[in-house]
Amino acid sequence: MPILNKDMTLCISLSARPSNLGTRFHNFLYDELGLNFVYKAFATEDIEGAVRGIRALGIRGASVSMPFKEAVIPLVDELEPSALAIESVNTIVNDGGRLVAANTDYEAVAELIGSSGLDPAARVLLRGSGGMAKAVVAAFRDAGFPRVTVVARNAELGPALAGKYGYEWLAEDPAPGSADVLVNVTPMGMTGPDAETLAFSAEHLDAASAVFDVVAFPAETPLIRAAREAGKLVISGAEVHALQAARQFERYTGRRLAPEQIARAAAFARED
Repeated sequence: MPILNKDMTLCISLSARPSNLGTRFHNFLYDELGLNFVYKAFATEDIEGAVRGIRALGIRGASVSMPFKEAVIPLVDELEPSALAIESVNTIVNDGGRLVAANTDYEAVAELIGSSGLDPAARVLLRGSGGMAKAVVAAFRDAGFPRVTVVARNAELGPALAGKYGYEWLAEDPAPGSADVLVNVTPMGMTGPDAETLAFSAEHLDAASAVFDVVAFPAETPLIRAAREAGKLVISGAEVHALQAARQFERYTGRRLAPEQIARAAAFARED
């Protein structure tokens, strides 16, 4: 990476609890491509002040994490179609003081649904009702999947999410065999108390043909591991994270990335 200098372009992330994944991903590619950029993660409780800082200081781009993905909408100048589709932002680009917002989570999920060869006629069972669930449900809707069921115990968020996109909501899992594609958009399988929890039962897994786990860390969640061992088609949260970060990088720098560059940066980001 170049020595810090006055002409260096700054990109940042804004989060209540930042991780190191994005920082390592972006800085790896800046170094590999010889770009005079640097990426730094910030924790903040003042999202309005942070966005004013992006504009005032000429910060080129910002990744936005929960709980700020909706709060930043009135603070930017323009929403790209990806942000409009789900009324949620995870990326801000500063073009000469004009702040343009996008949602590369939605773009990454939509791209992976398309490239995986999933059949739009498949029955999809999706667990979760948080901010990322909105991106995933909208991506399935826009990819032409009419048979999606949202499973969420939250009796307010679950029905609202399903209804917004014209889908069914259930508080509990339906019987095994009622879904071809299982999608986890909850923290189950993430590091912590739910680290070894399978988001779906073994019976549901046996009856499904494909599994999509949006959990980004660890790369191999218990659900993804079980699905691979069972010979199912798999889409992982690690793929989503790498692809959405790549789409951010391309907006910030104007440099299109090849799949092998994305793979190298993603592997470096996950090294201890």
